[in-house]
Amino acid sequence: MTENQASQTTAEMPTTYDPKAAENKWYRYWMENEFFKAGMRPEAEPFTIVIPPPNVTGMLHIGHALDFTLQDILIRTKRMQGYDALWLPGSDHAGIATQTKVEQKLREQGISRYDLGREKFLEKVWEWKEQYANTIHEQWAKMGLSLDYSRERFTLDEGLSQAVREVFVKLYEKGLIYKGRYIINWDPVARTALSDIEVEYKEVNGHLYHLQYPLKDGDGYITVATTRPETMLGDTAVAVHPKDERYSHLIGKSLVLPIVDREIPIIADEYVDKEFGSGAVKITPAHDPNDFEVGQRHDLPQIIVMDENGKMNEAAGKYVGLDRSECRKQIVKDLQDMGVLIKIEDHLHQVGHSERTGAVIEPYLSLQWFVKMKPLAEAAIAAQNSGKGVEFVPERFEKTYLQWIENVRDWCISRQLWWGHRIPAWYSEETGEMVVARSEEEARAKLGRDDLKQDEDVLDTWFSSALWPFSTLGWPNEESEDFKRYFPTDVLVTGYDIIYFWVARMIFTSLEFTSEMPFKHVLMHGLVRDSEGKKMSKSLGNGVDPLDIIERYGADAMRYMISTGSTPGQDVRFHWERVEQARNFANKIWNASRFALMNMEGVSYEDIDINGDLSTSDRWILHRFNETARDVTRLIDSYEFGETGRVLYNFIWDDLCDWYIEFAKLSFYGEDADAKRKTQSVLAYVLDRTLRLIHPFMPYISEEIWQHLPHSGDTITLAEWPKYDPALEAPDAVQEMNLLIDIIRSVRNIRAEVNVPMSKKIELIVKPGSSELLDILNRNGHYVRRFCNTSDYEASLKIEAPDKAMTAIVTGAELYLPLAGLIDISQEIARLEKEIDHLNKEVERVEKKLSNQGFVSKAPAKVIEEERAKMDDYSAKRDKVLARINELKA
Repeated sequence: MTENQASQTTAEMPTTYDPKAAENKWYRYWMENEFFKAGMRPEAEPFTIVIPPPNVTGMLHIGHALDFTLQDILIRTKRMQGYDALWLPGSDHAGIATQTKVEQKLREQGISRYDLGREKFLEKVWEWKEQYANTIHEQWAKMGLSLDYSRERFTLDEGLSQAVREVFVKLYEKGLIYKGRYIINWDPVARTALSDIEVEYKEVNGHLYHLQYPLKDGDGYITVATTRPETMLGDTAVAVHPKDERYSHLIGKSLVLPIVDREIPIIADEYVDKEFGSGAVKITPAHDPNDFEVGQRHDLPQIIVMDENGKMNEAAGKYVGLDRSECRKQIVKDLQDMGVLIKIEDHLHQVGHSERTGAVIEPYLSLQWFVKMKPLAEAAIAAQNSGKGVEFVPERFEKTYLQWIENVRDWCISRQLWWGHRIPAWYSEETGEMVVARSEEEARAKLGRDDLKQDEDVLDTWFSSALWPFSTLGWPNEESEDFKRYFPTDVLVTGYDIIYFWVARMIFTSLEFTSEMPFKHVLMHGLVRDSEGKKMSKSLGNGVDPLDIIERYGADAMRYMISTGSTPGQDVRFHWERVEQARNFANKIWNASRFALMNMEGVSYEDIDINGDLSTSDRWILHRFNETARDVTRLIDSYEFGETGRVLYNFIWDDLCDWYIEFAKLSFYGEDADAKRKTQSVLAYVLDRTLRLIHPFMPYISEEIWQHLPHSGDTITLAEWPKYDPALEAPDAVQEMNLLIDIIRSVRNIRAEVNVPMSKKIELIVKPGSSELLDILNRNGHYVRRFCNTSDYEASLKIEAPDKAMTAIVTGAELYLPLAGLIDISQEIARLEKEIDHLNKEVERVEKKLSNQGFVSKAPAKVIEEERAKMDDYSAKRDKVLARINELKA
């Protein structure tokens, strides 16, 4: 914008704000001028956020809107504070999620991925990725996100793929990646291993089956219970607690497994809870994670009785080929016929389902690739305990994080998919020898053979995501300019639900490969829930699309509502009423700004001067703005966005719009040209800087208004962030304005109670409590006359209370409104008695606080002093109200 464009007149500012027009215009302007591009301030201190990459599986949801808006608030603030601010965008290939979507689309056409083959199928997935990456771009733009698109990354970029291969090879060479048989979460529909986060647990009405396994010597039996009788075909032991006297004489003996007639031992293991059920547990090492651990300790056989499709295999004997659910029905019938099944109970229990396909998860013994987590976890724990770790906000999440990594299990990183980073392991087709390498060429050199075939599996999506903070900045090239300048990053903003799956793993890998924490702070926010606190989802029909909110109310309303409704670590409840309130707040800012501009036509940026002889209201609003700038900066730095919103709302709505702009009208419409110029300067100064404070929350409306104000610079996006200025402190003006506001508000309240309209002039008598307050009232009498609309106004220390008058007690003064013929004495006494009740409650509240030793011992001296001052004020008001009641009753 040029200087002339910056001095537009109010005639060019429409009567109402049009969010759509502003959003399209200003985002395009910001992008064309590269205002969001990092590196333009080489001398400035860097500040970096990398976006938690959304999956390229579809539309962004309301949770993304919260996550991204909080990041945008931080990055816009830091950019305005003069930092070289980088907000790096990107997206995640989301292995199983994306592949499932594409396979579903193919099934609708009667095609499977196997019909296409790996290469053709991957072409289809890349087409999907391009389509949805463009959709994500459009959504980011709609939300007004100030991302540096020149540095955008994707988890399957060549640079990131190089980082993935480097990490895999180095971890393998250190013995931290290995291949082994373990129980994993298996999706029999997608036919792949799943991470824990891809498993949803749902309550299912099932059954508990009680079975009798006979002792081999014919001397009785042991009763076991199971929810999955079909897995008994893979039982290789029954376990009891070593100190359970009921079974101590049986430990080491054998049972005969019904149907299969296989001998299985009775073993002792402390895993068994002797108080639960019969105290005896069937052990199926190939189909239960806990049984697998027991089997490892006792060297038990591992018998897999199902195939990868969830059908019974040859080890299931006569049930081979049956689906696992059909097998259950058949085996229950057979066990009943044999007299082995003695009881069936209804049983409500949690059952794991695949998040993507909905299939019931099968705990399944499988040959997979794993990361040995304990050594990595130990390094992270040591860093955290030494005080060099990540700072969690809220702090309680540090404990959650440590509890998990202290008990971490090895991480299954292989997935039986085609979409993702293919595992960099090659096998000789002739000898079966394996080598791990960064490329096929390196593999050939290592093995000295050409008959190589790459491992078919791909890596868990979280493996590449774990490298995101440094791989996106150029690592493993440690000489990369971006890596050297912007790593470690400053803050990660993410939901508390992925603290284990992503946050912890980023810390592990970053420590291992860069010797640095990946970020200084982790801000954990909650989930966005509906108005009743339920999780939002399509299936429940209570989901909200952020683009629908923007379409109806504008991006600023959506951003302000969702960011200021959040407290770190707590869930956010979505209410349409709060979106409307945010839209109304935006309109209030617009209307107030439009009025201000109508009264400062011709004022240039150079004309603005807030020094010299200013009015009480001018000095007061500068003081209040200064306090607000200080508090907003402190609160944003503390990630207290909800409290930031409250401070901004109160200042803009109450102080600036409802009071100062009203007071400014006296100068604007008066005869004093100097007073008018001063007020124009003060209003231009405060409005300009208030828009800067609200800009990170409401970027569009703040830019639209700011461009109509007298200013210097091209965009509010790069305008200097307001700093606290001790020179603007004016406690005397605050005292004066507080008294005037109390008087005006009290008079308006009394008018409302007795239905005397503001247009009707009234008589007002004020008795101040000191000569100092009298001087304030005399100097500012024009404010009282104007805003109380008085026919007669008197302020004096020597006033006798009129007989028939409404009364109000404010801090430092008594007010009397002689409204003869308009009041009923009994009603006035009743009103004052209600005021006594209110003051009694306030006195009692403060007394309790001051008598609480916990509060007194911990609170700062200033806070305690303020509470004592409140006590004195409430008590003094109560005494005066009581005195007035007695006068009226006399």
